Amino acid sequence: MTNELLWLLLLLANFAAIMCVYRFFGKPGLLAWMPLAAITANIQVIKTIELFGLTATLGNIVYAGSFLVTDILSENYGQRPARRAPFIGFAGLVIFTALMTVALQVEPAPDDFAHAALATIFTVLPRITVASLIAYFVAQLHDVWAYGAWRRRFPARRLIWLRNIASTTVSQLLDSVIFTLVAFLGVFHGRVLLEIVVTTYLLKLIVAVADTPFVYLARFWFDRGAVSEQDSRDTHAAAAPEDGAPTSRAMSGGGRSTPSRGRSSPEGSEAPPSHDPR
Repeated sequence: MTNELLWLLLLLANFAAIMCVYRFFGKPGLLAWMPLAAITANIQVIKTIELFGLTATLGNIVYAGSFLVTDILSENYGQRPARRAPFIGFAGLVIFTALMTVALQVEPAPDDFAHAALATIFTVLPRITVASLIAYFVAQLHDVWAYGAWRRRFPARRLIWLRNIASTTVSQLLDSVIFTLVAFLGVFHGRVLLEIVVTTYLLKLIVAVADTPFVYLARFWFDRGAVSEQDSRDTHAAAAPEDGAPTSRAMSGGGRSTPSRGRSSPEGSEAPPSHDPR
């Protein structure tokens, strides 16, 4: 298979995985996706590839897919959980980087075959992590703020595409420039570095446009109570009477989340309105 075809397959697989995680685990699933995406993307980005005739880095799909996660959180739950998501993601990345850095200091056995490969990959991880921390916090927090601003200005559900693309376009530019310069300045010469910035941004824009139908799908699931909100069920289970008497919510909804109409948000006033204008 060509790199381009494999890239498209990876794009579809990434979107499918995010939607499955959301469908079956709800908001906790999306928050859990963030450290997985951060770690995976920062390992993949070490590999440079030829894509559409240009030099690019791998990891753009997984990394840009995390913006789909924060956009779903912003759309369905408000800005507060969306702002929390990047911090959760990079807490996982920082811990992972620290653990692997210490692991590389352990003396390998004489018959070990993995240390050299691990050293090749993870020796550069601290610099990649620093670049990611700077770029991702700037880009993600801007994306969450911009999505909320566009949502307040254009609240209609049919305009999800506008707030999704408008917020991500600028965020991905910030991310691409900051990350590439911090991570690879001095590693690649000027022309290759510029190619990486341009291709990284263009590829992330493709991901940003392609993920728009999935934000609509996530909102559709949320409005109809089709998302398995595990944290909500746990909260109600903990508050249930000790004699095991079912609550009215459990009797009416079978333990599943109810549609957003009339449902109060656990995040308070930042939640989306129960009836979006069409």
